Amino acid sequence: MQSFLDVEARAAGRPQRRAEVEAALTAIRDARIPVLNIDLIYGIDGQTADTWRQSLDAALAWRPEELFLYPLYVRPLTGLGRRAHARADWDAQRLALYRQAVETLGAAGYRQESMRQFRRADAPTPDGPGYCCQDDGMVGLGCGARSYTTALHYSFDYAVSVTQVRAVLDDYLARPAGDFAYAEFGFHLDGAEQRRRWLLTSLLRADGVDADAYRARFGRPPADDFPQLGHLVERGWATDGGLRLTAAGLARSDAVGPWLTSAEVRHAMSGYALR
Repeated sequence: MQSFLDVEARAAGRPQRRAEVEAALTAIRDARIPVLNIDLIYGIDGQTADTWRQSLDAALAWRPEELFLYPLYVRPLTGLGRRAHARADWDAQRLALYRQAVETLGAAGYRQESMRQFRRADAPTPDGPGYCCQDDGMVGLGCGARSYTTALHYSFDYAVSVTQVRAVLDDYLARPAGDFAYAEFGFHLDGAEQRRRWLLTSLLRADGVDADAYRARFGRPPADDFPQLGHLVERGWATDGGLRLTAAGLARSDAVGPWLTSAEVRHAMSGYALR
């Protein structure tokens, strides 16, 4: 959805009409799909606390089982990046809107699962075992989709400019079936990276890291592999020896994750971006 206000949707580069949004939500509810998720973005140019409240209230009127709230980021070479203007208060405004949403959704009966995910407390639990990103693999289908196994992250090429995106799509559609038997763009996770990924996918959840599960999988406590977690406690961003983020830490998840990224991955990402 991004925003229920047409002017904000256009400002975010996602032009859509409120009537079309409402029609889509009606179709989903009429189809009795068990979990309705609504995505909203905060930090859009021109957005205020009042317009953000309007979008939150409009979303809550549908009683979605889940809401995901995303801070707007402006990436280089994108359409937003070309026309964005610097705002000294942008970080402070996004943090204020995030806190407003946490309070609003909490009062409406939603449980915060992570910085982005909120789930209605009375929503029925899905049948069968739940997906666990720490332990379960994921296969992404389609151009640009990412896949994860225990020791490999892989995808197809991606781009941000319209011309380059079209070229990537054309190349994908023209490939023979045999090309999809192997990964061209990927990263092999050694033991250290597997431990780091397991820690991050747990730490950035509201429940935090299950130290016993970590030890059962890797043979030692997480503090032995990541002593720097103590710095999060010192800043007031985590408790339990750095294994569970506080409310202030959850709000800064998008800083905690990159902070824990390894130097090797940073180097690989920089090299890819500059190629």
